[in-house]
Amino acid sequence: MKTFQCTQCGSLVFFNDLVCVTCRHALGFDPEVLSLRAVGPEEGGDIDGPWRFCRNHADHQACNFLVAADDPDGYCVSCRQTRVIPNLEVPGNRQRWATIEHAKRRLYYTLAKLGLENARSSDAPLPTPVYEFREDVPGEEPVMTGHANGLITLNIAEADDTERTRRRTHLHEPYRTLLGHLRHEVGHFYWDLFFPNNSPALEQFRQLFGYERTDYGQALQRHYTSGPPADWPAHHVSSYATMHPWEDWAETWAHYLHLMDLLETAAHFQMQFSLQGPGEAVITRCQDPYAPGDAQTSPTAFTELLSQGMATSLVLNSLNRSLGQDDAYPFALSTPVLEKLGFVHEVVRNIHPVPLPQTPTTLQ
Repeated sequence: MKTFQCTQCGSLVFFNDLVCVTCRHALGFDPEVLSLRAVGPEEGGDIDGPWRFCRNHADHQACNFLVAADDPDGYCVSCRQTRVIPNLEVPGNRQRWATIEHAKRRLYYTLAKLGLENARSSDAPLPTPVYEFREDVPGEEPVMTGHANGLITLNIAEADDTERTRRRTHLHEPYRTLLGHLRHEVGHFYWDLFFPNNSPALEQFRQLFGYERTDYGQALQRHYTSGPPADWPAHHVSSYATMHPWEDWAETWAHYLHLMDLLETAAHFQMQFSLQGPGEAVITRCQDPYAPGDAQTSPTAFTELLSQGMATSLVLNSLNRSLGQDDAYPFALSTPVLEKLGFVHEVVRNIHPVPLPQTPTTLQ
């Protein structure tokens, strides 16, 4: 994601900021133009212009999205998708919930850049997921993160860094983040929109990812009993992607969003670097993946964007190592995975969502 400039004083501001630290003007994110803007004379002042803050800003200081003044919904386009939140009276839950909503707004931004979100409720509505953020309750079944028929459920324990790290270590995962969870689960949502009623696209999916009607329950049990095949890096973006074609799609979809966001950020900072190869050094200048041009229609141009993304991840990982940190993007993408990413890009650009099918699917 790119950074922004305060529309009052021109200072650098960031996606989740509520106040410009330079001029102290209140800031709000306008989902219609996907940008921050100064909306009040000073911190805590009245909003200037045809907007108001989301109710979750007024009630909890937990959102900085704006709502059009003539929009009948009090919540912003992101918060209105959440139908269940945890008990905010429980210590720590307010911060956990706010942290999850922040990650969801980042997801909203990327989906909106791809043309998959509505800016306001009066727009021609695109199908969007519904979210429930739940907590484990003693004596009840544990909350399972997953997707079912357009509903994405997330256990709020994932908002605790310590607990999320414990689960990542227990499951032998190299990477586990809130934003990654949301990107993965929304991938299941869009599979249900893109493929069941589009036979040509479904056939292409099966050629790349496999036959999705394989029993999901059996595949899940086999994965956690026997583990992934030893050669999984040659064909899949992660070991979990080997479990079932639906999970392969969701993992690949999540990485597509990872790389698009990474490239937009690098391009916004006009990032250019040199990587030494077998011969001469290769100079890479990052391009905005959302900019109009060949990348939106040409497979060759998108392949170049993927190459830029992988090169950028090498630089990012090297910077992390220099600070004594683990790799920020601990993945090496094989040729089959790059082909799957190209297919995701093609689907997003060329297939319009259709109503959700009635056949229930419950995926993790």
